[in-house]
Amino acid sequence: MAISLQKGQRVDLTKGNPGLSRIMVGLGWDPVQSGKSGGGGLFGGLFGGGGAGGGANVDCDASVIMLGANDKIQNNNDVIYFGNLKSKDGSVQHSGDNLTGDGDGDDEQVMVDLSRVPASVQKLVFVVNIYDCVKRKQHFGMIRNAFIRVVDPSKNNELIRYNLSDDYSGQTSLVVGEIYRHNTEWKFAAVGTGTTAASLSEVVRSYS
Repeated sequence: MAISLQKGQRVDLTKGNPGLSRIMVGLGWDPVQSGKSGGGGLFGGLFGGGGAGGGANVDCDASVIMLGANDKIQNNNDVIYFGNLKSKDGSVQHSGDNLTGDGDGDDEQVMVDLSRVPASVQKLVFVVNIYDCVKRKQHFGMIRNAFIRVVDPSKNNELIRYNLSDDYSGQTSLVVGEIYRHNTEWKFAAVGTGTTAASLSEVVRSYS
């Protein structure tokens, strides 16, 4: 039975799961369907009746930022995203880009081998951005059912789930959750903070 977290909660990841080193972090979201809210109808769905940019083609991208001491990024290669799918040390691997967010289940997945994360890395920050959000006039008010979950892939057992329930209208990037070292163990924090950073590189700069 997965532990269901609220925003701001922290929970042990490895302490209660001895021997756990490989985890799968799944991130998911659904577009708000513009034609379903009573307004818009068929043509609303075709022409983006859900507001500027429409609700149908919001391209969200999940990324992982690997941070060292003092929550600082050490190297640009420590950002794992659709343009850099694997960390140099091989400890973090991204499944690749999902362009629509349609359908149930995870939209993007990240495999993490905690035993291979370099000792200099203290924290893995999971971020979701909207691709080209400024040009497309899109924001997270056009997304619903966003979540992050941590799975033990060896048993296909969901350990942790955090459903993001805040209203993120006007926000263009989300810091969803963090996995961080605590003494010799790893913990998970449900963050759920929205920002107006227009791109992943802008988010990364905030950690440099």
